[in-house]
Amino acid sequence: MTYRLVPTKLQENLSDGTVRCNLCLWRCRLRHGQRGFCQAHVNRDGRLYNLSYGVISAMDVGPIEDKPVLHYRPGSQVLSVGSYGCSFRCGGCHNLEISWGEEALDALARGQSKAAFAEPEQLVATAIQAGVQGIAFTYSEPAVWLEYVLDVCEAAKRAGLFTVYVSNSFVTDEALVLLAGRVDVLCSDIKSMDDAFYQRICGKARVSDILKCVQGAQDLGIHVETRTNIIPGLNDAPDNLMAIAHWIRDHLGADSPWHITRFFPAYQLSHVPATPIELLYRTQEMATEAGLTRVYVHGDKGCDCATENLPVDAYLGDPALLYAGTQCPDTCCGDDGILLKKYESTAGLAVQPPSTTSHN
Repeated sequence: MTYRLVPTKLQENLSDGTVRCNLCLWRCRLRHGQRGFCQAHVNRDGRLYNLSYGVISAMDVGPIEDKPVLHYRPGSQVLSVGSYGCSFRCGGCHNLEISWGEEALDALARGQSKAAFAEPEQLVATAIQAGVQGIAFTYSEPAVWLEYVLDVCEAAKRAGLFTVYVSNSFVTDEALVLLAGRVDVLCSDIKSMDDAFYQRICGKARVSDILKCVQGAQDLGIHVETRTNIIPGLNDAPDNLMAIAHWIRDHLGADSPWHITRFFPAYQLSHVPATPIELLYRTQEMATEAGLTRVYVHGDKGCDCATENLPVDAYLGDPALLYAGTQCPDTCCGDDGILLKKYESTAGLAVQPPSTTSHN
């Protein structure tokens, strides 16, 4: 078991000497030493590598309904697992240390990490030992470590386990095609039908990008369930919520599940009150009247978040071995990729991650 940098699955060498990452719709163009917006992919001498392959930030066992997924293998248990990095910078994120993962990814880039590492086969063996029926990629954005997700999915299929992909759906067509036949379930956010909302948390995102991915996943044969976290004053307008319901009805089908979740104050949205429960049920009633037959209210928590950095070693085994592989054996780690974080400084985002690291 050895930590290593793994080549980025979808990369393209350009005529100006940069390399473009084609995993998410940022399509970052990176020179040597630069990391993309997600912070998890770095250019080393003209080739992109995934820093977070096999690196585990959080892990837990629980019902599939908690993802939330209610119409695929109900009553089954899943091993939920996440890494570090994200293609969004949500101001109300409950998983800052995991989703944004700056400190962890900096340490990985330097070869100084003490993060837990597990080979795909080891993760699947852990899931089997835990007695679950599936593996869910969650807590962080799965597209960020897609190379590992795909390898785990292959191993999971061989072992008879299903897979769940909990995502913001800000991915390229190329990445989505790679998931077909490997991922069984997509649980996707539809945060709003307003481009301004998406551009506030991710400078490039448009509603059409997200909806295209969600519908594309269903067209590829992936079971799709969607969710909307209703945030008071930001995406709670009745016209916006009804537009989401109508889109689901018209493009995914009247029976497609829609999960309405409650927002709780966090980080830069700590001043925003929790979503009133009555608003959730009022939205459910309006969506049902609009023709959706499977609309669910989740009033207990606002998202599928890791409430703490779970004891990964409790699942994966001996801590002395688990945290031993801290540097890529190719000895290519160093300060390159630490200081050059151009996308965070040039995106013009309203929401910036907390950092004391210099930017170019």
